Amino acid sequence: MEENEVKTRKNRHAETNKKGGILKVLVIAVIFVILVAISTVIWYNICLSAIGSAEDKVSLEIPLGSGTNKIATVLKNNGMIRSELAFKLYVKLNNISDFQAGKYELTKDMNVVDIVKTLQTGKLFKDNQLKITFVEGKTFRYFANEIAKNTNNTEEAVYELLEDEEYIDSLINEYWFLTDTIKDENIYYPLEGYLFPDTYSFENKEVTIQEIFKTLLDQTAKILEPYKVKIEKGKYNVHEILTIASIAENEAIFDKDRKDVTSVLYNRLNKNMSLGSDVTTYYAFKIDLGSRDLYKKEINTYNPYNTRGPNMLGKLPIGPICSVSKASIEAAVNPNHTENLFFVADASGKIYFTKSNEEHQKIIDDLKATGAWYNFDK
Repeated sequence: MEENEVKTRKNRHAETNKKGGILKVLVIAVIFVILVAISTVIWYNICLSAIGSAEDKVSLEIPLGSGTNKIATVLKNNGMIRSELAFKLYVKLNNISDFQAGKYELTKDMNVVDIVKTLQTGKLFKDNQLKITFVEGKTFRYFANEIAKNTNNTEEAVYELLEDEEYIDSLINEYWFLTDTIKDENIYYPLEGYLFPDTYSFENKEVTIQEIFKTLLDQTAKILEPYKVKIEKGKYNVHEILTIASIAENEAIFDKDRKDVTSVLYNRLNKNMSLGSDVTTYYAFKIDLGSRDLYKKEINTYNPYNTRGPNMLGKLPIGPICSVSKASIEAAVNPNHTENLFFVADASGKIYFTKSNEEHQKIIDDLKATGAWYNFDK
């Protein structure tokens, strides 16, 4: 009995020692994790702090289309942050994405929080830096006019550049979304629909037309990139997608309607119907939208842009008819799935979608009867 009792005590003692050992390991592990966490927090906060003093000024440029990784690299290379990783963590944790491209003058007493706020507000390097706003839904003629109005370039110089085949070829070689299609002799302006509308900053009025085009095309590249694979695998090429997007841009005032508009366009193409889009006729005869109603002669005249004219069954216009927003590109790539074949808008811009011509005509009659039909004389 005594011998067994001794063995039992020894086993209990061994068990206790074993449990004690495990407990010690767990305590050490917890302490280690806590120390790592504390060290990480200390490191993170140090990395977010300012590097120098207000007297240390840094001039740098955030290129158009820069993502967080690129911005972190620019800041690190210019000695504005201690760690690219810490900067990216801060941006990620705070869900920040609205950085503004441009030239900045920063000071080294700014911490990461200050730097991020500055890059969000777009406080540029020079207060008198040139800004040009290009509006969506406008034709290339408008772009040429805005360039001439805001810079030392002339409209004639803008159009002359588009006629420079060597220059156009260089753009085709540089951007995946530009192809030889834009060189078709029937296309009015090779870059119509490819210049992304937005507000852009330039050094001054001496900016060249080439620099302006490059800036806008770089932004187009950024906008189109998420859709590239789907477009390349789809039925319609990028030129056709932008053409569809441009029709939706001018046909629908509100973003929410554009996916239904493109659904109608695709449905009509699939049924070998003409698109019958007034906005394409306006563009074909270089008439500003809303300036007047269309004449029958214009509607009935063949033009590769005029989808209301003859010989346009199941065809798109030869190219885009205006600049397009991201919402219209999204609508062209990912339309709603409907059976609608017609749509018409009232005077307020509200669009009515229908499946048959009978329904379509009834809505038109109702709009006219109730005074909701658009009247050019008003």
